Amino acid sequence: MTVTEQPATTERSARIIRDNMFLHFTPHTGLTGDDIPVIVRGEGAYVYDAAGRRYLDGLAGLFAGQIGHGRDELAAAAARQTKELAYFPLWGYAHPTAIDLAERLAEAAPGELNRAFFTVSGGESVETAWKLIRQYFKATGRPTKHKVISRSLAYHGTSMGALSITGIPGAKSEFEPLVPSTMRVPHTNFYRATEHADDYAAFGLWAADRIEEAIVFEGAETVAAVFLEPVQNTGGCFVPPPNYFQRVREICDRHDVLLVSDETICAFGRIGYDFGAKRFGYQPDLITTAKGLTSGYAPLGVVMLGDRIMEPFLNGSTFLHGSTYGGHPVSCAVALANLDVIERENIYGHVLATEDAFRTTLEKLYDLPIVGDVRGTGYFYAVELVKDRTTKEKFTDEDATRILKGHVSKALFEAGLHCRADDRAEPVIQLAPPLICEQAQFDEMEQALRFALTGAQELL
Repeated sequence: MTVTEQPATTERSARIIRDNMFLHFTPHTGLTGDDIPVIVRGEGAYVYDAAGRRYLDGLAGLFAGQIGHGRDELAAAAARQTKELAYFPLWGYAHPTAIDLAERLAEAAPGELNRAFFTVSGGESVETAWKLIRQYFKATGRPTKHKVISRSLAYHGTSMGALSITGIPGAKSEFEPLVPSTMRVPHTNFYRATEHADDYAAFGLWAADRIEEAIVFEGAETVAAVFLEPVQNTGGCFVPPPNYFQRVREICDRHDVLLVSDETICAFGRIGYDFGAKRFGYQPDLITTAKGLTSGYAPLGVVMLGDRIMEPFLNGSTFLHGSTYGGHPVSCAVALANLDVIERENIYGHVLATEDAFRTTLEKLYDLPIVGDVRGTGYFYAVELVKDRTTKEKFTDEDATRILKGHVSKALFEAGLHCRADDRAEPVIQLAPPLICEQAQFDEMEQALRFALTGAQELL
């Protein structure tokens, strides 16, 4: 079928959505089925619904679609691999695409992170890393080191372990009690800083020092790891201040704590580098990632580690962990093809060359009083909304729901833009478009946001 031949959401599809589907992170109370958009096709930076309407994919699906939709190279790679070896696990075996991908990732990863443990998703990568770290410390004679530190509002996944590391109270309350031994420290949202609010660098060092404070309070002999995103997602793209990660690295080394860079979103070009740790100049002990590794064309994640963490598993210990589809041969083939496209088209260079234009275009929105802050880096930005820009007054919870969910999300979609209007922490709109976007797409995003936010202002 061509797009023009695609039927609008039919009575049948609406019924199935209503009666047979359980959608992710979606309120189902009052859901009729025909109020759920049915996306049927993607091409470049755009997706199309069943009625043929076009939308700019301003969130790259879910922070994943680095090279855009409809790339024949990735489809062909999947087809070739399916014909050759559609599936085989990595449980005591290997296959060529996993071998080739592991080598490629080891060559790219910062420092001596030379070994890949394949997973299916970012959350599974986080879960895997925590289990790996716990066993590592037991195997090396430090069995009491099991606790994890992460930042307030940070999102690290939804499985019970990863959710325990997540710092969003509202995402956790329905599932408590969770896995114990996790604690939170401040994030790096300078716009909301109360400490060193006039000095960005000093604020960053203050935030980093809170990690050492937590380690000392808990007892360094009990703390195993710190999980941090290079740019924190939830709350709206918190970029690390100067020397923040360098101070964190010093703290971790001083207390024999592992630093995990959770790059589920930030790796593979989202902020202009293959790995976000390279952009900010720090060396993690492990990296967890997924999403952009395949540009979303197939599910695949990875935990990268080096010889230090691997040592006990080369000398008697076996990591008793795995998953059926971790390192799936078709997913690995797609990842290799995706990395080929990224390299051939200089996607990282394109992001670095155009990120300032993206920021400048979004900053035009400062003429709207509802816009408090525009922040981010690379192709990963957030617009924080406020009731009063002079005082930075926040929305009430009722306002956030009424304005973001009741108006902004619908208005953005009406204007042809798919992005995230998020009220889980600060009320923000997040933008993470495919990395192939140009000025024309930046302008489209700005115009759609202007349309939605002008209407939102009238509701305050």
